[in-house]
Amino acid sequence: MTQTRLRLWNVDEYHRMFETGIIKTEERVELIEGQVIPISAKNPPHAATTLCASDYLKRLLAEVALVRVQDPIQLSQYSEPEPDIAVVRLDSRKYIDHHPAPNEVFLLIEVADTTLEADRKQKAPLYAKAGIAEYWILDVNQRQVDVFREPDLVFYNQQLILEENVSISLIAFPEIEVQISQLFP
Repeated sequence: MTQTRLRLWNVDEYHRMFETGIIKTEERVELIEGQVIPISAKNPPHAATTLCASDYLKRLLAEVALVRVQDPIQLSQYSEPEPDIAVVRLDSRKYIDHHPAPNEVFLLIEVADTTLEADRKQKAPLYAKAGIAEYWILDVNQRQVDVFREPDLVFYNQQLILEENVSISLIAFPEIEVQISQLFP
């Protein structure tokens, strides 16, 4: 039996694919563990939830963090995902010379309507392995939030599911209370 070896791409090669037109700029893809993966289309509930949650977090965190929407973060040499929302350190130049790295990320959020299983099984281990302290999945269909905390090299040690009638504080900003209901339209 012939065994096929998988060729993994690094971040520099991935960027060159865009520069040379191998990947068109209008293609929605992200680099996950060396593989170029298509990003799911955003239907109206997904788009509305992303907008609602990002606007709310921008108001709450205006003086302490930057809220990026569907922009890349660089987790490693082989992973540059585009989470729906990334709460990152303030940067006076708005990350003009690099994408935020794990040590600059406070919270990552994926909005899930059709991607819940992939966000749990693919994104959660990826973010845990990179040391992202806190990861949330906004479940559009159930109007609840899956919260992942305490990363190790494989997954998160703490997992909670919060209903929309409760609130939570971010690990990085325990004094700021996030009302779950405000994350959804």
